Amino acid sequence: MVDPPCEKPKAKEPVSRLEKAKQKSAQQELKQRQRAEIYALNRVMTELEQQQFDAFCKQMQASGE
Repeated sequence: MVDPPCEKPKAKEPVSRLEKAKQKSAQQELKQRQRAEIYALNRVMTELEQQQFDAFCKQMQASGE
């Protein structure tokens, strides 16, 4: 298989600073979003756990009377 004629092979071009900055910014945004989602999920799970605990306490109280 013969490579088609093309431009001179370029040396690996270093990723530009702008591109690196964009990647870093995007990664930071993703990290922030994931962190916010984790905190939101944690809050929901904590509330659910408290509701279940309250229901359990009422049930124990009612069966103890």
